[in-house]
Amino acid sequence: MSHLNFTPAYQLAQMIRDRQISATEVLEAHLDQIAKYNSMLNAICTLDAENARIKAKQADEAIARGEHWGALHGVPVTIKDIFETAGLRTTAGYIPLKEYVPQQDATIVARLRSAGAVILGKTNMAELAGDYQSTNSLFPRVNNPWNLAYTAGGSSGGSAAAVAAGFSALDLGNDIAGSIRQPAHFCGVYGLKPTDRRISTAGMIPEVPGMPYCLRQMMTVGCFARSIEDLRLCFSLIAGADCRRPDVPPVPLDIPSGKSFPHLKIAWSDQWPEVPVAADIRTAIQNAIQTLLETGAQVEYWMPSNFDLSKILNLYTRIAAYINRYAQPVDRHNFKRSIKQIFRTATQGDQSLRNLGDFSLVLPELLKPSLKGYFIALTEHDRFIAQIDQALEAWDVWLTPVAATPAFTHRPAWSAVEIDGRSYPHAVANGAYTMPFNLSGHPAIVIPIGQTQNGLPIGLQIIGKRWREMELLTIAQQIDQHLSGFRHPSLSMPVDSTGDQKASE
Repeated sequence: MSHLNFTPAYQLAQMIRDRQISATEVLEAHLDQIAKYNSMLNAICTLDAENARIKAKQADEAIARGEHWGALHGVPVTIKDIFETAGLRTTAGYIPLKEYVPQQDATIVARLRSAGAVILGKTNMAELAGDYQSTNSLFPRVNNPWNLAYTAGGSSGGSAAAVAAGFSALDLGNDIAGSIRQPAHFCGVYGLKPTDRRISTAGMIPEVPGMPYCLRQMMTVGCFARSIEDLRLCFSLIAGADCRRPDVPPVPLDIPSGKSFPHLKIAWSDQWPEVPVAADIRTAIQNAIQTLLETGAQVEYWMPSNFDLSKILNLYTRIAAYINRYAQPVDRHNFKRSIKQIFRTATQGDQSLRNLGDFSLVLPELLKPSLKGYFIALTEHDRFIAQIDQALEAWDVWLTPVAATPAFTHRPAWSAVEIDGRSYPHAVANGAYTMPFNLSGHPAIVIPIGQTQNGLPIGLQIIGKRWREMELLTIAQQIDQHLSGFRHPSLSMPVDSTGDQKASE
């Protein structure tokens, strides 16, 4: 295993620029890693090795001429299969798109290319980004690099697994209910969900080609990395206004306040009262808080006084019903998949928890949406954003769990998850800690803070103020310096007696 596979992107770019190593050498190290381990993980679904080699060679020739393409000159990256890539198959794990080759890059892909990145290929995902596991009808399921019997999360499981396993220095993902943050937590990497509408979604599916642009609320685009520095680099390259998406405002990147760590006011919650987290997660968060307190940080337990999770999740599902009603394609396969999701969410898991995230409660709006109902939901949405804005005024950041569960074993889509002897509905186990901040639009970063007793990663969610990503990244880096940081999986995965590959713990 080459050290290059786990060298941060910003360092690789500097090494290539200084001619300490060639872009071709960096690329080949990543291709070797993919050749060794991707058949176990299924993280990359479309590899573009030939074109990547051509691009890496051109990057080396440019350096020799004294040319510099940008901040990612010669650095290999992967792209979630939900973003269009010119000349490279883009499927979103959806059968009708199995041969779809876009003519134009998604805006964020074009921005990485213009910064000199070498695109290795596309990463596997949940079908049409519709699950907290990464399974679809086109490619084998994504396995967690820490233990192949467990899911890497979803919908961006391939992205998180690829970065964790050293297949790629960076990956792009999207997040409407936790699709960046939950896989980052499950795979032990860093993930950034920016402010709603901070980054263009142009060229992103699940609005399949020909469908109207419906995902105008709660859907964000972000990135995966193995360090805060790389999140900052990637975010600064892909953020900003886009003529293809006029609803992305021309808000400049913020300038961090420069507060010293002891002067930050940090709020924390180890669980929502209605949705207890796994004991290992709660212990890891409490240990992290204790470590921060020992550094002299101002850290205080806190919950907003009017944070009604049941109302929050109900509003989230109502808006999601409206925007997905027309964004999702109408075909027999997708209809059956959606009905199965609603049925399992409504019937599996503890009754009190089902009431928090029961998609069947929004069936009237899903089956017979009205313009008035949509505007009522949007009005409530605006009130909630203002509520969280006001609640966070007193704090620099808010630390929370990412999910109620660490990575769990593979199971049928949207099946219940067992947490410390209690059955949780799938959406509640995975989304109860992420959906509120899709609804409010606040930026969030996930950092690794430890492991469960059986060696699975645990992440911490750090919530910041809207439009203050650079401040959030700076604070997250200060927090991260005192905690465990990224650890790569051993990838020594023996085959057990049943023929299934499992990672050693």
